[in-house]
Amino acid sequence: MGERIEITTADGTAEAYLARPGDRPRPGVLFYVDAIGLRPRIEAMADRIASWGYVVLAPHVFYRDGSAAELAPDRDLRDPEARAAFFADGVMDRVNALTPDRALPDAERWIEVLLQHATGPIGVTGYCMGARLAVRTAALRPDLVAAVGGFHGGGLVTDAPDSPHRAVAGARAEFLFGHADQDASMPPEAIEALAAALDEAGLAHREAVYPGARHGYTMADSMSYDEAGAERHFVELRELFDRSIGAVVQTGA
Repeated sequence: MGERIEITTADGTAEAYLARPGDRPRPGVLFYVDAIGLRPRIEAMADRIASWGYVVLAPHVFYRDGSAAELAPDRDLRDPEARAAFFADGVMDRVNALTPDRALPDAERWIEVLLQHATGPIGVTGYCMGARLAVRTAALRPDLVAAVGGFHGGGLVTDAPDSPHRAVAGARAEFLFGHADQDASMPPEAIEALAAALDEAGLAHREAVYPGARHGYTMADSMSYDEAGAERHFVELRELFDRSIGAVVQTGA
């Protein structure tokens, strides 16, 4: 259903996966990858979302550090030792380097390209560190982002002045978070703080805690995968998008 494209940014050229269900105008979805990056699992997930009637763009957000192929795992991450070795090899360095001053101009560019193929308003979904990017994108473009999904997101609440949860005050989207109940990067007190920030902003939101799920539960190519949690996330994400941005699909326009 999809294809790899290239996107020129101020800092270089980024690969992206673009999935389209057909040639008719369709609402757009911006898909933010997890820390592992753009790879076949992400493409399969984008294809599934596209099959609901959306145009999906999944950019290689780590393009400054190398191509998607260069940064992809070369071993099976369902093996705990292989996964530990992969994450020990600079993964968190490039995650931490994707600061708002880099991520927000990128987000403007991702949206610009998505809207060359799709209609607005758009939805955004993000996984792991991608959930942080999704929240920041909603605050960056409140005029355009109508729905945000964030799944096994880590570090959504910190003590920093630019903590992602503080950004929701600038958003106008409906938010859905699917938290893993075994995720040290998003403990119960952080979930409560995120919900409080969304309440204070007057935004519609839901924080679901998926029982038995670990951080990374949607990723079938990782040892963290939980099929029940992954399938639940697809159901709830589809409901969010159909409710918030799916008018074109629903009317058959």
